[in-house]
Amino acid sequence: TINKFFNNLSGAWIFYTAFPKIPFISPRFENIAQFAPLIGLIIGLLQSIIFSLFYGNSWSISAAVAISMSTGFLMTGGMHIDGLMDTFDGIYADKKKMLTAMKDSRVGSFGVQALFVITLIQFASLLEIRNQIFLALPISLLWGRFSTLIYIDKYEYINESSKSIPHKETWRGFLKESLLSIVLIFGYYFFAVIFFNDIGANCILLLSGTFICLTVPNYLGKRIGGFNGDTCGANTLIVETLMLFIHAIVL
Repeated sequence: TINKFFNNLSGAWIFYTAFPKIPFISPRFENIAQFAPLIGLIIGLLQSIIFSLFYGNSWSISAAVAISMSTGFLMTGGMHIDGLMDTFDGIYADKKKMLTAMKDSRVGSFGVQALFVITLIQFASLLEIRNQIFLALPISLLWGRFSTLIYIDKYEYINESSKSIPHKETWRGFLKESLLSIVLIFGYYFFAVIFFNDIGANCILLLSGTFICLTVPNYLGKRIGGFNGDTCGANTLIVETLMLFIHAIVL
């Protein structure tokens, strides 16, 4: 029903961001993953606005990018960064100790390296994208979260003792959970073609996004043996970073 739709959207807003609760709407936490791409799009738009405000008021490009990236980390509460570091610590641990390493509150060297590499690639990509940030950042964040829907649909939840919400319990199938995201993706590129008249570039970006969204979750799922909150966070950051990099090349 329409009430459940907005209740779940309110739950997703709380779960995926550090923003206050949406007023007058009681949150539910069923089927919230479907809203993650929309929330990513909104966060990307806010980051783009922040970049434009600083860059348009005589701040250097490097400073404006740094402020934009920092606000993005704050808006998500750093949940994807934490997942990235835990996942890479787990991947490079002994197979039998993988989940134990991911649960460990201490950050290992591989987690730090992963964060360092991801941050530098994003920073360099945004420096290259510059004034086209509205065409690149929001849709890249959407792609990152859309890929997690593919991940959840294809693999089983592991590490039940975690505090993460086991999305599989209320999963309705990929098509129902991803319909909103698919509409947003095609709508975004449709308007990009209409207003900027670059069919070739947008076709490349659409195909690249599809390929990356299939490849990264498949790699993580096979390597880890399923998904949990940490690996979904890692998947999101890796995909959005790759998409930012592709946008920096194509645009």
